[in-house]
Amino acid sequence: MPTSGPPSRLAVLVSGSGSNLQALLDATAADPGFGGEVVVVGTDREDAGGLARARDAGVATVVQPFTDHAERSDFERALLADLAPFEPDAVVLAGFMRILSSTFLSAWPDRVLNTHPSLLPAFRGAHAVREALDHGVKVTGCTVHLVDEQVDHGPIVAQEPVPVRDDDTVTSLHRRIQTVEHRLLPTCVAALCQGRLHLDGRHVRLTPPG
Repeated sequence: MPTSGPPSRLAVLVSGSGSNLQALLDATAADPGFGGEVVVVGTDREDAGGLARARDAGVATVVQPFTDHAERSDFERALLADLAPFEPDAVVLAGFMRILSSTFLSAWPDRVLNTHPSLLPAFRGAHAVREALDHGVKVTGCTVHLVDEQVDHGPIVAQEPVPVRDDDTVTSLHRRIQTVEHRLLPTCVAALCQGRLHLDGRHVRLTPPG
């Protein structure tokens, strides 16, 4: 995406409370040079808390319940149709709990970002924080990566460690990981919007601003 001109149009997909969405909304509002704006928030759940955050920010929302469709491919086609009128340049998965296939991803090649609460490739999937605790690791963290068709597998954009404490619960550890995510995800989205994210195979290089 270009480094000048109109802000990049971002679609953000959520399934839950939307705390990472809120971090992104706050970051785009606070930084005139961010390079992107959230134009639509989509979800697979009618009760997703992120919908209220979007509406409070004056951002359009689309709801496409996954359970309304017999096949994932039908869900993806319906979601694509919902997002199309907003003409997004990139998609951010901010706690979106659905696997996306090439049907969806091909609309935004190398422009779909996800945040995950582990240091990938460790602890992929929906229960990363619990699995890190069960495994007894001393350090976990968060990863922002480009999305491919495999679960939590695409090229890594950025990672940051979070120490595991002896008295940690899933809730306490996840809360500290989210604190890092709320900073790291907007940083990576800004780099994408500003044309500073460069992909070479599985290797991602971020060039500094300016």
